[in-house]
Amino acid sequence: MRPVAFSSVLAFVVPILGQQIYDIWTTTWDRSSLFTYTNLSPNPINFVSPGAIGDADIVITDTSTYQSVWGFGASLTDSSAQILNNLKASAPSTNSTNYWSLLNYLFDPTDGANSAGFSYLRIPLGASDFSASLYSFDDTSDDTSLSNFNINKAPSYLYSVLNDIRSINNVLRIHILPWSPPGWMKDSGTMNGGNFLSNYTTVYASYLLKALQGYQSKGISIYAISIQNEPENSNPTYPTCKVSASQEAAIGIALRSLMDNNGFSGTKIVGYDHNWGDAAGYPITLMEDAPNAFSGVAFHCYSGSVSEQDTFHTAYPQKEIYFTECSGVEGSDWWSDIKWYMDNLFIGSIEHNSHSGLMWNLALDGNGSPMLPGANSCGTPCRPVVTVNSDGSWSVNQEFYSMGQASKAILPRDAGGPWGKRIGVSVGGTLNWALRVGAYVTGRVNSADWLRYSLVVLNWDDEPNGSWDPVPVQTTIEFRDMQATYTFPVGVTTLWWYAPNEGYSFDGDFVNATASFGNSSESVVFKPADAEKKSDADAEFNEDDVKYAENLNEQTRLFRFRRQ
Repeated sequence: MRPVAFSSVLAFVVPILGQQIYDIWTTTWDRSSLFTYTNLSPNPINFVSPGAIGDADIVITDTSTYQSVWGFGASLTDSSAQILNNLKASAPSTNSTNYWSLLNYLFDPTDGANSAGFSYLRIPLGASDFSASLYSFDDTSDDTSLSNFNINKAPSYLYSVLNDIRSINNVLRIHILPWSPPGWMKDSGTMNGGNFLSNYTTVYASYLLKALQGYQSKGISIYAISIQNEPENSNPTYPTCKVSASQEAAIGIALRSLMDNNGFSGTKIVGYDHNWGDAAGYPITLMEDAPNAFSGVAFHCYSGSVSEQDTFHTAYPQKEIYFTECSGVEGSDWWSDIKWYMDNLFIGSIEHNSHSGLMWNLALDGNGSPMLPGANSCGTPCRPVVTVNSDGSWSVNQEFYSMGQASKAILPRDAGGPWGKRIGVSVGGTLNWALRVGAYVTGRVNSADWLRYSLVVLNWDDEPNGSWDPVPVQTTIEFRDMQATYTFPVGVTTLWWYAPNEGYSFDGDFVNATASFGNSSESVVFKPADAEKKSDADAEFNEDDVKYAENLNEQTRLFRFRRQ
């Protein structure tokens, strides 16, 4: 593992006398700004006594608090790991530098760093449609004792790249799940397509426990595990499996018991992991059948609409919601994608009570490869978060810019501090329709320190009169009976300010900062930018000890072709 010492790369000023906006990140429709940081010092935007409102008026209601947001990210498929490992291994003097630069740009969570700070990774257990070949961790037919289970059936570069990412981001949440059980547990006899056979329920639960233990043996803590990716999908060209809600409930009950009795009581089981379109069906039935086994459910974007997350939330408000997969396609329009992503996923899904926002493949080449031979899940090539070329160069795509803007708003401000929480926000004014806004508050380790308040704003006012004419929107921001003014360009803007804590509680939302990584003796020093400079002491994190305490337009069709 590669220890990384973090340091501040940008200067931040916490105001003493009043709320002021110093820090702004911007991605504009014309790409003139791409995740670009601006420090307004020495001329910040001040909150002053209220006057007339702007064309749009953002009203922050910080007394209304909702769910914590635990990160944005993607899936580290075998193919993504292979692409990244090839970058690291080839021409080490050049490409290894490119590799580490890329990983830091994607994953460094340091407050103030020039990075997205992606903090949630989803990892297939066994082969997916983005693997070199079919495999499970036990392909010995009818091995009900699982004596041939081997976590190292996954390619070694998967674990190598994962550990490199962990060396950069020690608050990373890792969510594992299979695309299929071993073929001998299915009526198809193969990992491709078919249905789960219920007589293997307890064996499969043991298989999933062994996967958790396998990761543990490598010093890797798992935040959550799911029973089956897209359990209503059966495709004979790549690993898939239909698992009914009652079957998943039975597996979940058995797995929860095994986990609780084997040292994994703090690891969550997340159910469903499929499309919005059946939010009123499968996940509701799952909770009815196994309410104590599952912490919540996860959704994908390929059918239905994001508002359907509310159907589940209304039925089970105490259960967690995650958004875990959507894929763009090569050749789609960059700005249209940004708008759709922000509206539906990285503002929209969070607005509808999700704790996370993830895309599909983290990294692929320019052809959307490599894929499992014969897999037809991506008719038009799937686009990754980052494209890595054979010459060692790389470029981040619209998925990066969308998620990066959202991620900046919710990362912990302090080492060991809490994640951002969604708070109340509304938009008024004559151009209220022109802005989509998410608002967040991030607590502090020291209760005397000021809280960070963040806005993520999409200005999609690009055709005000029915023809192309991107219009910046002059906006007032109302906060605690004070008002600031800012003109939002067409694009996505993230900004923040600090204000005193007026009794807000972040109980149960902190991460625990102690010791070192898992079973490794190596540690990661995490030093966030700290304008107060109250202490220069390094803080060490232990990932094992982290307290995991519609504007539906043509772009919708493009995003949804993969799985129906």
